[in-house]
Amino acid sequence: MITYVKGILVEKHPTRVVVDVGGLGYEVFIPLSSYDRLPGTGAEACLLTVDHVREDAHILYGFVSEGERQLFGMLTAVSGIGPKSALSALSGMTVRELKAAVAEGNVKRISSVPGIGAKTAERIVVELRHKLSAGEVLEAVAGADDAGDPLNTGLRDALLALMALGYKQEDARKMVLAASKKHPEITDVEKLIKIALSR
Repeated sequence: MITYVKGILVEKHPTRVVVDVGGLGYEVFIPLSSYDRLPGTGAEACLLTVDHVREDAHILYGFVSEGERQLFGMLTAVSGIGPKSALSALSGMTVRELKAAVAEGNVKRISSVPGIGAKTAERIVVELRHKLSAGEVLEAVAGADDAGDPLNTGLRDALLALMALGYKQEDARKMVLAASKKHPEITDVEKLIKIALSR
């Protein structure tokens, strides 16, 4: 099992790269999200990989982040989703966007990715929704890319609290975002919850 490839980037294309590792050239297929974060050719690069072996082929899929690799593995475990479709999904949406769409049951958003039809998008939602942890859902839905911002931290905490009170995730999200939009100066979780509940 090849878990990562580290070497000189010899070729770089939007869907594939070639990495020279000690004189051996490894062809690695990548999503656009990884392509954007790779250095130029001639520089050293490290790609986390999934080693996909079939009867007729031995293919490496590479990713810049562990989040991409994990989500790729989850997607390929969905019935009817192969590596190419999984790469398409990761090329059309960020990890956070894809997790948020799954958590919210947003089939329309997922099916807007080229190569992913409505039925496939439905399967992705149904089969992955229960595999996302509560933390992953909160990070995706509340936007944890700016986790250092106290307002975003407050939003996540308020969202979690409303879900604990029995509100559906999508309803809780709308309530918290509406409260935050009306009172952007408030970062206190308890106050945010009270405002959300008063609406």
